[in-house]
Amino acid sequence: MDVYAKIDSRSHLVKIPDLDRLNITVYMKREDEIHPIISGNKWRKLKYNVQHMHLTSQNTLVTFGGAFSNHIAAVAEVCGQIGISGIGIVRGERHEPLNSTLSFAESRGMELHFVSRGLYKDSKSECAERIMDGKDYYLIPEGGANELGVKGCEEILTDDERKNFDMITCSAGTGTTSAGLLRTLGEKQSLMVYSALKGDFLYESIIELSGLDDGIGTLDLTDDYCFGGYAKTNEELFDFITDFYKSSSIKLDPIYTGKMMYGLVEDCKKGRIEQGTRVLAIHTGGLQGIEGVERRDNVTLFTK
Repeated sequence: MDVYAKIDSRSHLVKIPDLDRLNITVYMKREDEIHPIISGNKWRKLKYNVQHMHLTSQNTLVTFGGAFSNHIAAVAEVCGQIGISGIGIVRGERHEPLNSTLSFAESRGMELHFVSRGLYKDSKSECAERIMDGKDYYLIPEGGANELGVKGCEEILTDDERKNFDMITCSAGTGTTSAGLLRTLGEKQSLMVYSALKGDFLYESIIELSGLDDGIGTLDLTDDYCFGGYAKTNEELFDFITDFYKSSSIKLDPIYTGKMMYGLVEDCKKGRIEQGTRVLAIHTGGLQGIEGVERRDNVTLFTK
């Protein structure tokens, strides 16, 4: 991972049959193509954190995540690439065999520690202190949700994209990516966030992370398409992801981007997005998590 590289991902038109009659144009920002594991917003959120870690001369990186965490996988890959120790504190009990996300993290040398959901929710930092037992370490919050993570996400949109689209859409788990986008929207742009979590609490998190009270007028968030909550799925979502791939050749994951695109299409159909709108949907990556969901739910999303 070259943390000093400036990366611009491509954007291209996505033909969605249901939207043709509505005169709504959708482009996709292919952040998923940045790297096979450290892809999309994971690269953005880790870039400046890893730069800062180099300045502190720490050689152990500690972070947090759930069982299907793209962030855990990305941090494990970064640690493997640059040759430092990685500690992942995982929400919930250890279940064997590990899913593909966690088994990959261990294969890259990450040391996993599993803690109860209650302890994880209330005292993650204390868990890290206890596990490290006085040793020095560099801490990155869950999902890279800090100022350095937001700073990296400020680099997603290009100048042309700030001029040529009316609406930017993205999925959200911590709100870090949304905060970076909110800071850099074009003068007349709005941001539509599709939460992967149940509840509207992420709205306040995004405003707080962005530091922009005046951004409230350009930000909208919904959990209408979270399918019951984080990592929850059903056959309707799977069918949408499969059909979308058949028509576009673009893979979506069922945790984040699949729910975002499902919600975007539904909102267009329902008239929540005006006819004539030009939309840029941010593909934030996360494709590494597909295998784990397919095994858990006994489903195959993509066939060659």
